[in-house]
Amino acid sequence: MKKLIWIGCLSYFVIGLAHVVLGSILPVLLQHYDRSYSAGGELIFSQFGGFLAGVLVSPLLNRRFGKRGGILIATGLLVCAETAYAFLPPWGWMYVIAIAAGFGFGMIEAVIGTIIIAAITEGTAIAMSRLEVLFGVGALLMPLAASPLIAAGSWRLAFLIVAAFSLVSLLFWAKSSFGPLQRVLDERPSRPAAAAASADAAASATVPAAGKSGRLPYKGKQWVLLGLFIVFFFLYVGTEMSLVNFMPAIFIAKLGMSEAAAALTVTFFWLAMSAGRLFAGVVAERISYRIYVLISCFAALLLLVIFPFAEHRIAAFAVILLLGLFMSGIFSIALVFASKLLPGAEESTPSIMIASGGIGGAVLPLLTGWSMDHMQVAQTSGLLAAFAAVLFLLSVAAWKIG
Repeated sequence: MKKLIWIGCLSYFVIGLAHVVLGSILPVLLQHYDRSYSAGGELIFSQFGGFLAGVLVSPLLNRRFGKRGGILIATGLLVCAETAYAFLPPWGWMYVIAIAAGFGFGMIEAVIGTIIIAAITEGTAIAMSRLEVLFGVGALLMPLAASPLIAAGSWRLAFLIVAAFSLVSLLFWAKSSFGPLQRVLDERPSRPAAAAASADAAASATVPAAGKSGRLPYKGKQWVLLGLFIVFFFLYVGTEMSLVNFMPAIFIAKLGMSEAAAALTVTFFWLAMSAGRLFAGVVAERISYRIYVLISCFAALLLLVIFPFAEHRIAAFAVILLLGLFMSGIFSIALVFASKLLPGAEESTPSIMIASGGIGGAVLPLLTGWSMDHMQVAQTSGLLAAFAAVLFLLSVAAWKIG
């Protein structure tokens, strides 16, 4: 189990790198291709369209190749896509590569998240927080590495950094043995019933069965909660991705920062996110998941309302640090919260929530990119605050219904 968690952490580190690499170098990438921020939003939309496809197709590939086989396919695709990015092909091909990259890290996230939530029944929030910490570390280090690369004119190497770590993750998944979980990871449900039953019996003490009929196991009030959390994850991931992909551009337009210095804003955000995730699981277990999500969403709303009024760099960076701190555990704790409120659906709920987040991560940055071209920076910031306001209302509704 420990080996699975730590290799899962490595994969989440890679996902963190892949999520923010475009945003870290977006201003210089668009300058290289002579494109607008709307085009940047379209590129991010394509990547998260691929992310959504990866999440949705993952069950099909898992049935054909097993969970580990699916992770190997997705990680290999990510290696190829990030390497292709580095060659800076014609702009039209960048959309194709973005879809492939998004498919890769979307499938990786969906499969690993499902395995962890299904396999760990106690302290689930702590285990998910560990994964999210490494996600945050990856998202923190990428813009930190991108800044000197931009200054040196070698920013395309940022893509090769992601490719290299993806390759390392691929080798660990290919060569490692996971003890009692080995059959669960390698099992192909399409095998003959006798073989599948044998594997299920061997693994039943480790991973509880859920959703084997292929039907969505929700009923009554659960459908209301499911819909609420679908919208919640749509908005949360969309808001987070809008922030990390357009934060450097916002700081350039708002405070006149250089492109290299603006890339560090994402580093500050993810530094706070990583620090917060070290404690998010423990805090959530103590005060309850619902209270943690409610407080975090309220704090995010308050900070995004304040942000347009931060006219000095120190004040703006302080808001970004606090925003990262309070948003740090929302995704992982809300994912566990949703799974606990919908018992018996541990196999389907994480994938549905991650897919919803993928749609939000595609659509809302597209809207944010459009607003950067056609509205003032303060209005774009207000748009992000509006997203956070709806998040807070949804967290209140979940607190009441759940």
